[in-house]
Amino acid sequence: MSGAATRSPHCLVLTRRALMKGAAAGAMLPLVGTGPSAMAAEETGGDEPRHGLSVFGDLKYGPDFKHFAYLNPAAPKGGSFVFSAPSWYYNQNAYTFNTLNGFTFRGDAPPRIELTFSTLMTGAADEPDSVYGLVAETVTVSEDGNRYRFQLRPSALFHDGSQLTAEDVVFSFETLKEKGHPDISQPLRDMTSVVADGPHAVTVTYSGKQNRKVPLLVAASLPIFSKAYYAGRDFEASTLEPPLGSGPYKVGHVNAGRSIEYERVEDYWAKDLPVAVGTANFDRIRVEFYQDDDVQFQAFAKGELTFREEVSSKMWATAYDFPAARDGRVIKPSFAAERRPDMYGWFFNLRRAKFADPRTRQAIGMALDYPWTNKNLFFGLYVRATSFFQFSDFAASGLPAADELALLEPYRDQLPAEAFGEAVMPPEADGSGRDRKLLRQATTLLAEAGWQRQGNDLVNAGGERLTIEFLIQSQAFERVLSPLIANLKAIGINASMRLVDAAQYQSRKNDFDYDIMASRIMFDATPLDGIEQIFGSAAADIPSGSNLAGLKNPVVDALIARAANVQSRAELVTVMRSLDRVLRSLHIWFPAWLSEAHRVAVWDKFGWPETKPDYGFAPEMTWWQDAARAAAIGKAG
Repeated sequence: MSGAATRSPHCLVLTRRALMKGAAAGAMLPLVGTGPSAMAAEETGGDEPRHGLSVFGDLKYGPDFKHFAYLNPAAPKGGSFVFSAPSWYYNQNAYTFNTLNGFTFRGDAPPRIELTFSTLMTGAADEPDSVYGLVAETVTVSEDGNRYRFQLRPSALFHDGSQLTAEDVVFSFETLKEKGHPDISQPLRDMTSVVADGPHAVTVTYSGKQNRKVPLLVAASLPIFSKAYYAGRDFEASTLEPPLGSGPYKVGHVNAGRSIEYERVEDYWAKDLPVAVGTANFDRIRVEFYQDDDVQFQAFAKGELTFREEVSSKMWATAYDFPAARDGRVIKPSFAAERRPDMYGWFFNLRRAKFADPRTRQAIGMALDYPWTNKNLFFGLYVRATSFFQFSDFAASGLPAADELALLEPYRDQLPAEAFGEAVMPPEADGSGRDRKLLRQATTLLAEAGWQRQGNDLVNAGGERLTIEFLIQSQAFERVLSPLIANLKAIGINASMRLVDAAQYQSRKNDFDYDIMASRIMFDATPLDGIEQIFGSAAADIPSGSNLAGLKNPVVDALIARAANVQSRAELVTVMRSLDRVLRSLHIWFPAWLSEAHRVAVWDKFGWPETKPDYGFAPEMTWWQDAARAAAIGKAG
């Protein structure tokens, strides 16, 4: 089962695939809804130039900082980092790649193509929502928070030696708003203009309807393209021509559909800037693509790959006994999961009448004996998810605090009583595999919801059987769901699972043709946005959208709108904890399981910083090759 999702917080730009997955530590989910202007004057310093921005005005690093504290400024350059396309790419049907253009509809681009580009600013992985100047040396924010003037560094260069200018920024932002994939262009709808003020200054203006995070997303997530390069090219074309960028890497050897190599730019214009010191240490980063995970694993065991993040608990517990692992050439270091809100569970399709009663949904979730599953199938490697915002300050616990109650009280007559008591937790089974007490409780709930036993089945007043199907696209779920399905059948629910290929899975998701589907999303550390796409009523009927449950609830909508308008992190914590309480009381899912750490195996040739930041995990950009260790295991080349 999947471990923690990873994306580099030092990726200077988001491709559309990264945006869709919402996994970048310094980047944000696609934005929806409106809110107040991005920053109040007292938070931005009015018209004073600033070296960085954060959603609520707090910056860890001052204007004279030398490097991010979680990086090693003395990290040596050289060597290589070789890994396989991450598993979350596979969830988007990409066992391969067919284009190097990751910003439009056409084709599937490879991971880390974003490393070839620069952005105006870049995020810090030890802060939840701060960005600091990269191409932009400073930024000045208007009193109303709707106008951002970026002063560009004259030293910024594209890889062909041409200067990166304000015209390139204007071209890039306007092109992405007009022609970029909707997951990229949608956040730009409240960006009303981008104007060059001479060769080294750009002013970006917003409508005033944007939420506080939109300007940071624009500054730190949008790539800057060369206007001259695209003068004779179709921006929307699917192409394997290496793009002209200005980032720390450029495209090297490409084996179409099978592998791509990125070469470090030795004279990278930003290499000595505080935001770049200690990053981009490998001469080469290579990404390999495999159709079969067993083949991928064997490639790692033989040393063809040097880094692997293991998604299978069974493999982690049983497969790492090959020669290199036994003699210490391959090691398994431990890295904690990020403190970003993490959600993983099985969602009911509320568009279907059989799931209308929350007691039906609650009863189905009670059939999962998680302690037994974790012990017997997961080797004890997971913790049970309990919250929609696990691992973060936004997860509700215990009784509501006074500020949460004050927020929820006006909606008391619209909410279950559970929203005002102890935060709803999944039931704790006895670990036997079939907790008869819990199954009896589930049977009682089903009867209260109108389901009556008729032979081996449960039927409603109209004589319709209670039939449910889990839609899956990976065989790995079969061994997990089989015991759950057996328990459901024992209480009269005609349960089954349907394994389909990726194309069918996506098609059925688009058409809302499922009973229950799993979803895993790691949110941004400051989720002012994105939550509307997953829980908001407006997203419930959008094909291929993220509101799997089809949830339409006015209180949820009101809390989402409130989150977009918060003025402080403390207020955001209150709103999100309240939202978590409400969502958990509605029983729109039953939570799955999550790992508290990255399950990483590496060939012992790397060094890494002493401190892992709370909001990101980016080995390919923050680690380095240790020459002595690499030579000792024959991996110095």
